[in-house]
Amino acid sequence: MRRVLAVLALLASTFVVASPASADSCSGVKVVVDLSAFGGGVQTGCAAGDPSSGLTALTGAGFTYSFVPRQPGFVCRINALPNPCTAPTTSAYWSYWHATPGASWTYSTSGAGSYDPAPGTVEGWAFGAGTAPGATP
Repeated sequence: MRRVLAVLALLASTFVVASPASADSCSGVKVVVDLSAFGGGVQTGCAAGDPSSGLTALTGAGFTYSFVPRQPGFVCRINALPNPCTAPTTSAYWSYWHATPGASWTYSTSGAGSYDPAPGTVEGWAFGAGTAPGATP
């Protein structure tokens, strides 16, 4: 019986997935992803510590991403949206933003793979024509 319980406990622990820290009490980098274009609203997460890039902050906050095929570095999908991945146009792409808490969003002039967000700041992503995320940083 003990052996069965030990095996069950081991199997149960295999399926536990660590969730990102709460965005409300974030001491790292807060990440805001506006999925409103897909009916998903605005989601937030927290990348603990000092992520080395905007992409590291994005995944550290619990989001997934993929690049545009044949355009490495250009984010095409976040959390599998849009599906299918389409080539970016001036009216439909993931725009990348920065802010300090309570301030206004600033459009990023750097790619998320090369930008190094500081702890205590906010990173934002919104799908559309370059409109800032629909949430206050």
